[in-house]
Order: sequence, then C-alpha cells, then structure tokens
Amino acid sequence: MNIKTGINVLSLFDGISVAQLALKELNIPINNYFSSEIDKNCIEVSQHHFPDTFQLGNIINIDGTSLPPIDLLIGGSPCQDLSSIRKNRQGLHGKKSSLFFHALRLLEEVKPKYFLFENVGSMSRTDRSLFDKLLGVKGISMNSNMVSAQNRHRIYWSNIPITIPDDKQIILNDNITNGYTDRIKSNCVLTKNVPHTKKGLIRYLNKSLGNVVYLDKSFAELTKKQKLSTIDTMDDNTVKSLFRLFSIKELERLQTLPDGYTRLLKKTPAAHAIGNGFTLEVIKHILRGANLLA
Repeated sequence: MNIKTGINVLSLFDGISVAQLALKELNIPINNYFSSEIDKNCIEVSQHHFPDTFQLGNIINIDGTSLPPIDLLIGGSPCQDLSSIRKNRQGLHGKKSSLFFHALRLLEEVKPKYFLFENVGSMSRTDRSLFDKLLGVKGISMNSNMVSAQNRHRIYWSNIPITIPDDKQIILNDNITNGYTDRIKSNCVLTKNVPHTKKGLIRYLNKSLGNVVYLDKSFAELTKKQKLSTIDTMDDNTVKSLFRLFSIKELERLQTLPDGYTRLLKKTPAAHAIGNGFTLEVIKHILRGANLLA
C-alpha cells in the first residue's frame, strides 16, 4: 500500500473504474484505490487505465477491518432483481441484488468519511424504502439526461449533499457519428441492446428498449405507427438495411466516458461493461459536493 498522499477509496462492484476516472478528472489525488470486481473484462480495462488499482476480488471475501482508513466508499450493486424490466423480480433479497448486504457489511466495517451508493430507478417502493432504512439516508432520484444524451433514471444514496445538476441540453444527435435518430435522448444504455433484426426493431419501437440509428432520414422521420406499418411486410434483410445499432464509441459518449475508454475489449463485452457502469458526469457532479481532501 502507498504512503498517504491522497484519499483511500473502496469501490464495490467497481466495473471499469468510472469512479476512479471521476476522481482523476476532478484532480483529487488517490492514495490507495481498492476495487471489488469479478468480471475479467472490466478488470482489464481498469488495470489498463489505472495499473495501481488493488483488485480485491469477490465482495463476499473482503474483510473491511483489514483495510486502512477509507475516505470514500462507492458502489452500484447488481440491479437484476430490482429492475422493472425483469419478469418476476425478487427484489433486494434476490440472488444477485442481495449482494448489496455485503456492501452494507463493509460500510459498517470501514466506516468511511463519505459513502455513495447507486441503483436502478425502477425498483419497487418497498425496495427503495428498505435501501433508505438500511443506509440511513433518503435516496435521491437523478436522470443522467441532465448531463448526457441518455435517459437513465437512477437513485443515489450518500452522506454527500446531492443536488440535481443543471441541464446541459445534450441531444442524441450530438453523440452519433452518422445516421438519424427519432428521439432527443436515447433509451437507457443496458448491458444488451436489441438485436439487429426485424424483431429487434419492433421491440425497440414497441417497448422503447435498446437503441438504434436509422440509415434513411425519411424513415427516421415517420411516426412509430408508420414505421411499424412500413416494416410489417418487409423481410428481415430489408428491415436490417434501414438501421444499425450504436457503436461502442457512441455508447461511451452516452455514459459520458472518453472515446475509446473500453477499446481493449471486443464489442459485446465492451457494451456489457459500459451498460453496467456509472454515468461519469453524474458521479463527478456528486463528488464535487464532498470535501474529500479535508
């Protein structure tokens, strides 16, 4: 471990170390950055950008009492059992989302100066109330669309005073490299997009899930009903020629990450890692409210 020159951070479910990137861009020096992550692709990205990261592995096996004093504990625990997208969701006590209780254990063990937790905004009222009770603070709803071209409703729990950022009025067309869109803001970036198929486009239009870029301006300008009617009699290959999926660069931009941040990875694991991560500018906005160096 390093001699004290900055802050000590414990990042749970660290992903691609967006929290560490936020601190770097805020010019907050880091003494030790302890990461709990098990996805090898995410770890590869983190270690490429931040080779001094201490990788602690699975959160289940971490003993918080063995760590030095922690200034900031941050984490976004799995949302799979909490999200309204999931059928028959089991809530906070589901197999994956219950890992939050290990984060809660570590919060109690390390007693950090500041903590910040994030999770999906579509969780049930019951689960949100349980988060509030267990963390001792009321969750604050914030949509990433204030600082990006992406609609991404999340809830943040912290002992850092949280304010809603000013609307930067970034539109989706500012983020795409070519083609046309049919909305001002993208849908939430998920770990999986809709497939590049006729069924995928129909799902995007009907369910407002996933993201596409149209290759034909006149088709893009049709209403949803007109689009569905137009493609109804088309074969799959013809429909595929009307649109494409977002590139990795575009997904990075929607999460306000630097272009090429996940360039080490192939497209599918990169998209998965980006969808699982924080929106960089949201985390930076929140951390500005903390006096981390005091």
